[in-house]
Amino acid sequence: MSTEGRRRDPGKALPGGARRREGQGANALPPLPIGAPPIADRDFRALRNLIHRLSGINLGPEKRPLLVGRLNRRLRTLGLSSFREYLDLLDNGTNAAEAVRMLDCICTNETHFFREPQQFEFLERAVYPGWAAAASSGEGARHIKVWSAACSTGEEPYSIAMSLLLHFPARAGWTVDVLATDLSTSALARAVAAEWPIEKSGEIPERLLKRFMLRGTGSKEGLMAAGGELRSTVRFQRLNLAGSEYPNEKDFDLVFCRNVIIYFDSRTKVEVIGRLLRHLAPHGYLVLGHAESIYGVDVRVQRHIPAVYSLTPCPEAEGTTLPASAGRRDGSKRR
Repeated sequence: MSTEGRRRDPGKALPGGARRREGQGANALPPLPIGAPPIADRDFRALRNLIHRLSGINLGPEKRPLLVGRLNRRLRTLGLSSFREYLDLLDNGTNAAEAVRMLDCICTNETHFFREPQQFEFLERAVYPGWAAAASSGEGARHIKVWSAACSTGEEPYSIAMSLLLHFPARAGWTVDVLATDLSTSALARAVAAEWPIEKSGEIPERLLKRFMLRGTGSKEGLMAAGGELRSTVRFQRLNLAGSEYPNEKDFDLVFCRNVIIYFDSRTKVEVIGRLLRHLAPHGYLVLGHAESIYGVDVRVQRHIPAVYSLTPCPEAEGTTLPASAGRRDGSKRR
């Protein structure tokens, strides 16, 4: 398999709801998808409340077409003719298997390789050199641990892994461990498969593409797949950021949680960011989406570039930044 593919710019995210038509009032709701059954106000409220309780996702009235459009496919699959019947099937969330499938339908899985490249540039310029220097001087172990907390179909954790493996190679004694989690079981299945349309190769820098990705042939023609080194670096599990069960392991050097807290209400956002920060190592970094911030969180942090934060001052001002394993000269790994 070779790794060459044509380059293209990442596509823009689709809007969550239909635009208001000209001539409609400011308070008018967007039209519902064609062919979808009507949804009563009480059924919409019941579904949005259930989704919020199960996932933290906050769907306002303007998201009504999105909810109807995405769940309509599920209704057709089940042979149901109304959202009331679907609510009865869900049984207030006690039908756990169907609740998981509902959330799979609702989740937005828009993602790209090396999305928001300025964040990766910041890590390579301001953070990685400090970690390498600490390891060379014996002040830190050669182990880096990362959590991609909303990994979608895998592009983000594999991008992180490629960046780290390039700068911290195994032949120099480094180990890189990337935990990737997501709410959507269907997105996780695609992430574990680690295969994407070959067109997405244009999102990956050429030297990383050649080293880490494979071009499909035969039945895999038109696909690109992660190579063995990349696959062995990333592990996946399902996790609900709005739930109470978070990873037992902490002291992550990097926590990525991009383009997900925008779907939460203020209270859930504050709770989630607080938990993510508690999973950071003392010298770790929290990376959010470009439209997200930690406003309202009662934790003192340092902002470096837009949407990148740490609990300690910026490395350019303080000199060497130690990875979470700093101080352990035996090189032991954290789990």
